[in-house]
Amino acid sequence: MGTSSYLSERIAHFVIVLLSILMMILSPSFGLGTLGKPGAGLYPFAIALFIFPLSLSLFISSLRSPKKGSILNREGARTFLSFIGACAFWIMTMPYLGYPAVTLLATFFLCKIMKLEGWLKPFLLSAGTALFIYLLFDYWLYIDLPRGFLG
Repeated sequence: MGTSSYLSERIAHFVIVLLSILMMILSPSFGLGTLGKPGAGLYPFAIALFIFPLSLSLFISSLRSPKKGSILNREGARTFLSFIGACAFWIMTMPYLGYPAVTLLATFFLCKIMKLEGWLKPFLLSAGTALFIYLLFDYWLYIDLPRGFLG
């Protein structure tokens, strides 16, 4: 594989390291709460805490072994950027559209990005995910989620 694709892989690992750090810095502003009564920022903080050492190790290993073949090709880069775009859409529109609607849309987009066949399977998976997460956080854990235009 070419040096250019290997460099793009290094950059992708580094960007994920930076994004996980940013998530760990910003998520406490939503309130972490406690394990008994988790706040809205606990889940993103926990995910970032999990992603950070993994992405850092990938970045460091990419610096140590420059002869490795690249796994990031044009199709992989398109999928990765689409995934990042769907996540950014989810975060940016949640205050306006509300958690259930945005979760349904973002999960549907992610299903299509991952090439889940047809329209019914992605829709059912998206609806089930949005409903489950809504019930989990809003009804069982009593965490207020952004309601958007639903009030």
